[in-house]
Order: sequence, then C-alpha cells, then structure tokens
Amino acid sequence: MMSDLPSLPGYTFPNGLAKKFHLSHVTDFKSGHRMVYNGFEGTKTEACDADSVEHLVQMSPLRFDPEITYGKKKEAPAQFLPQFYHYANKTLTFNAFFKETVFESPLEHYRVRQVKIHYFLEDDTVTIIEPEVKNSGFKQGRLVRRSKIVKNDAGDFYSWKDFNVGIDIPIYGIVYHTVSCDAFTKEFLLSQGIVIGESENMPADPYIEKRKCIDKQQLPATTMSPDDKLRRFLEYDGKILRFNVVWDYRDEEFGELRPYTLCYYLADDTIEVREVRKRNDGRDPFPLLLRRQKLPKNWKDVGVNFPSISLEVTDADVTEYYSPKDLMVGNTVFVLGRRFLIHDCDPFTRKYFAEVLGMTQGDPICLKEKERTLPKREIPPHIGIGEPEDSLQSCFNLQPQRPKTDFVKYIANAGKVLRYTAKLDWVHPEDQDRNFIISYSLADGKVLIQELPNRSTGLTGGKFLKSMRLAKHNTNPDDPDYYSPADFGIGSEVVAYGHHFTITGVDLFVYRYMQENPEKFQPELVEGVRRYLKETGALKDENNPDGC
Repeated sequence: MMSDLPSLPGYTFPNGLAKKFHLSHVTDFKSGHRMVYNGFEGTKTEACDADSVEHLVQMSPLRFDPEITYGKKKEAPAQFLPQFYHYANKTLTFNAFFKETVFESPLEHYRVRQVKIHYFLEDDTVTIIEPEVKNSGFKQGRLVRRSKIVKNDAGDFYSWKDFNVGIDIPIYGIVYHTVSCDAFTKEFLLSQGIVIGESENMPADPYIEKRKCIDKQQLPATTMSPDDKLRRFLEYDGKILRFNVVWDYRDEEFGELRPYTLCYYLADDTIEVREVRKRNDGRDPFPLLLRRQKLPKNWKDVGVNFPSISLEVTDADVTEYYSPKDLMVGNTVFVLGRRFLIHDCDPFTRKYFAEVLGMTQGDPICLKEKERTLPKREIPPHIGIGEPEDSLQSCFNLQPQRPKTDFVKYIANAGKVLRYTAKLDWVHPEDQDRNFIISYSLADGKVLIQELPNRSTGLTGGKFLKSMRLAKHNTNPDDPDYYSPADFGIGSEVVAYGHHFTITGVDLFVYRYMQENPEKFQPELVEGVRRYLKETGALKDENNPDGC
C-alpha cells in the first residue's frame, strides 16, 4: 500500500485529485462568532501526521497547565486599612467616679461625682463627661475635652491597654476609679486578650442621700381628690366627643333643619356648638352658635323668685349639667331654648362610649329635607342689537364678557374656505343676471356673500353681505340655528335677510372636504356635487387629488 511507504524523498507521490491546498487551522469565524473545529485535516484534505495539531487533544493536560507556562498564581496583598478607618465611630466607655473634698461645710466632708470616660479608638483620644445631677449646685457636663492624655513624666500617652475595670486612672491631678464598662468595651478587651476586672457598685453621695430623706419627710400628705382637674386635663386634653345634630324649627314660619356640630370636651365637661356652613347658603359667616361652656340640662329649672330679667343663671343656681350619658343618638338636647336632635357621631365617640362607658350608640338617623323648587331662570328675549351670544353674556355677569372661541377649531381650520356660486331668485327682471359667490369659513363659521361684476347690466359688484354667522330663516331669534357646510349643496337655497339664493356650483375643495368628512354630509348632497364637477370637467379622475 502507498500509505505504508515511509515519508521520505522519492517515496511520496503527489495527489493529482487534490483541489484544496490550504493549511489546517483550529478556529474560524462564522456569523461574527469564533468557532472551533472538532476534526483536523492536513494539506489537500489529507490526514494529518503524528506531529500535526490533530494529536494535541490526545496529549496530557499538564501541557496546557498555565502554572507550567506562567508560574504559580501570585496572591494579591491584603488591603491596608488605616487605624482611623478601621476604628471609626468605635468608643470604649467606662463608668467611673472621683471624690472631691469639701472644705468648711458642716453638712458634708466630700462628695462623690460620677463620670463617664470615653476612649476613641480611631485617634487614641480621651474625653470625660459628667452626667447632670438634679440640684447638685455646680455646673456639670464635659470635664476633660477630647484630646490625647499624657500618663507619665516621660510624655507617653494613654492607650486602650491602660484602661480596665477596677483601676485608678490619674488624669490632670484627679484620680478616677473605674467601676464598670459597656458591652462593646468588654467584648473588645476580651478579644485583645485582656482580663477584665470585676464590676463594682457605684458609691452613693452621702449628702445627696441625706437630702432625699429630708425631702421625703417634708412632702405633704396629699390625697387624690374625686375630681382632679389637673389629672383630667393631662389625660383628656384634646379628646373631644363630636355629635352631628340638627336644629329643628320647622313648626315655625320659614322653619327648616339646620345642621350643627356639638363638641363635648372631656377635659372640663364643656360643650361647644358650631354651625355647618354650606356654600351659597345666604347666611352671615357666624359659625359659633354656643361658645365653649358647661351646658345646663334643665335650663328652665330656676327659682320662682329668681330675677331672670336682670340676672343670668350662675353655676350656683344650676342643679345639673349635660354629661356624656345624656348625648345618645336619637336624644334631644336643649341648647338655651333651641331643640337639637342628635342623629350621628364620629368613630372616636362610638369607641369611647363602648370601651369607657360601656354604652352602645344607636345607628345614624337619616334626615331628608324637602327638596326646594328653585324658580326657573328665564332668559330675556334678544333685543335685536348684535348677536344673541353677545347679548346673552349680560345675563350671566354684571360686566359682560366676550363669548369664548374654540381656538382648537380655529387653528385647525385657519385659512380653509368653502366657496359656492349662487344665483339670486329674482322678482324684478333686472336681477336675473346677477351672480354671487358664497364663502363659508371653516375656522369661525362665518358666511361672506360677494357679487360678481357684470358690465352688461351696469353692476360693479362687490360685498353683498359682510362676513358674519348667518342664521337660518324662520328660526328662534333668541337661540338661532346657523348655517353649516351640511346646508350647502347643488340646488340648495340660502336665505340671507330676505334674499333667496340658489347654489349653482362649487369648487373642487368643497368636494375634497366632503370626502374627508363624510359623516357631516348627506350622501345625495355629496353625489350632486360630484355629478356637477364631472359635468363641468373639474373632476376627471377621482383618484388624482388634483382633479386632472
């Protein structure tokens, strides 16, 4: 076999059937993506020999180990964090005290002052703060400002290793004795291998303890009064029971049901009645009917000899006032002679009666007033001067305003005019040759009638009717019906102030407008315009927008 011959010069024979002479490759691009071939071919599509890339996949994977080629992977050094960043907002807090000697005082020889020592780990600074003690007699607060504290003559500063529980710390000539620390401080010191001392009790100041005993003995023996106004104010201030009431005086002439709001203040058992205002009710702005005061329950219960003409009823003359138990839905309350019916209350009031008083408020009462028949406003007839829309504005405002214009319609149809040719229905023979052009503006709906000049009759032509909204014949002058594009067509009659015109022709723009708005026109009207344009030759091809 030829394939068994050695690959030596003189033993190889060229392949005359070979058509491809390119070298084999491993990767290629296909549709913009890198693709890898699974099989390999040599030159001229012959099988690769043992030294080709075909045999690379059968080699040991150690050959492709990147550590053999590039070396072992180097570990990135740990990120360095400075001390002020690592210990930001971290503070060691110790509870301590120091004794201050008191001279020339027979009541005390020394006083115990309790402080808090804060050590900031971010910059090794220390501050000492004394909490405020009531009636101490001296200013308290920050005793040592935040700074680094020197601990010896060598100039060394205090560090967190110098602090512990149960030790004495001299700072600026004062010896502070630590008795305890917070949870974070204990956890931090234990994590650093420091043994924390036993917590101690904070010693009491003998003079302060003595003052407490003296103050306790001097307190008067107070008993809770049955009606403590201060306690009621602190407990019920801002808590109000609100009821919806109506003043019913329909039995009187021109009487009605007037709504009010009755507010009962729990802090001092006072009642306030406010009027519920309605828009355009025609009443003066006087909403407060009864100012906040206690309301007598039996307002007629006064002595026979009481001079009611000259004096008012005082608290000493009143036997009973209204209380919450008297304010139930459905009850009648008399407010200085006026009869008020309670028909509803707010959710807080219902909850207060159910939880505090153990009473259940009734369901709301539906009150319906008789519907008033308001007189119908009649618009006076048009006086004939100007347009009816202008005269109608004087019925709505003392200073008449201009009628509003539809600006969207005006801008969309600005410059668009429908033109028609018309003949005058003549009575006199000299009018039979008069020709007119009727122009209808789509922007504002105004009609303009112009007469064409005719030299044979001696008429110079010109404006016959100025641009205006033209009302139809025999319509209501107070609410006229104006001409619209749907009223103009071939053969249609237009009446303008007693003059009758017959439309005889239209231009091509009218027909295009009818095609764009078919819902505004009758089909026979559109067909008549189309037939006229076909007969005159203005509309040759309907598919051609130019009509040519």
